[in-house]
Amino acid sequence: MAAGTEWELSPLEGIEGAETPKIVEWEDLQEELARLWSLSAALKKAEERKESLAQKLESIIEARRESLRLTNELKEMRQKLEVQKVAIANLSIHTVKTSEDVKNRRAQLCFAIRMLLVSGKTLSAAHQQLQEANKLLSGKRVHWHLRNLQKMLRTRQQYMVSQVATLYPMKGLEQTCKEKQGSDNKSSLQLTALPLKRMGFFSDKKEIQRSATVLGYVAHAVLLIASYLDVPLRYPLRLGGSCSYIHDYAPSIESLSSDLSANPIITGMSMKPPEFPLFLEGQDTTRAAYAIFLLNKDLEQLLNDVGAESLGPRHVLANLKELMRIIQSQQYIDI
Repeated sequence: MAAGTEWELSPLEGIEGAETPKIVEWEDLQEELARLWSLSAALKKAEERKESLAQKLESIIEARRESLRLTNELKEMRQKLEVQKVAIANLSIHTVKTSEDVKNRRAQLCFAIRMLLVSGKTLSAAHQQLQEANKLLSGKRVHWHLRNLQKMLRTRQQYMVSQVATLYPMKGLEQTCKEKQGSDNKSSLQLTALPLKRMGFFSDKKEIQRSATVLGYVAHAVLLIASYLDVPLRYPLRLGGSCSYIHDYAPSIESLSSDLSANPIITGMSMKPPEFPLFLEGQDTTRAAYAIFLLNKDLEQLLNDVGAESLGPRHVLANLKELMRIIQSQQYIDI
């Protein structure tokens, strides 16, 4: 027993061997106390080791639990990855099929355009023959023959315009125009030359590309119909798909003076007619709006040639639709 310590008496209940205590001789007491002290120290070390092992075991169990959680998460991530791989594979197959379908349709469209060009040349030759016949033939019989030739020519023109209508169906152009206008309350047949301050709805890149595509289709249809009717357009077109242009041989004084002031070198020299873009991407919106106005003027010229009036400067698609309707009607042949 260490100095300064006090003995503590414990109750006999619960102490093993308390009923039959061990009797130790006085001579052996010191040796017995040393043995008990050694056993007590060993027991304390055993308890400390037990507590340490318990802590290690708890940390191992916690690490095992965290490992199981991470394993489950990894398994879920692998399942999601497999699902994504399947989705990507399906998307790749769909993309390949779509690409092949686009190639086939493009080939069909090119073939149809070539056929239209060939038919246009044939129509031009027939129109030239009709003009020569007008100079050579006379009288009632001549008039009858001319009438038949004119009907044949108009029938041919009607057929060619119907091919144009098949190539560029109005429903498709109207649907594209509807998607462009969105929530606008105006008619879907209005592809208008809006003022500069109202060009805000063209700010979206997809909307700009869609409007340029529609204008490219309309320009191509106008050029084909004008060639079939043998009408020289007042404002010629330079086709470029969705990057087409229109020429103005009689520009306004303001635009002419601005061009001269911007380029003083060209003063006194022969100037090319200015051209205006039928698209908005990278262009001045005022020039693009003026190009749509000139395109509508060409449509008005074609409508006047078939004896009809324009529906107004703000109805490009409506004027084109009316022009196709008149030419494809029986009344056009019987005129």
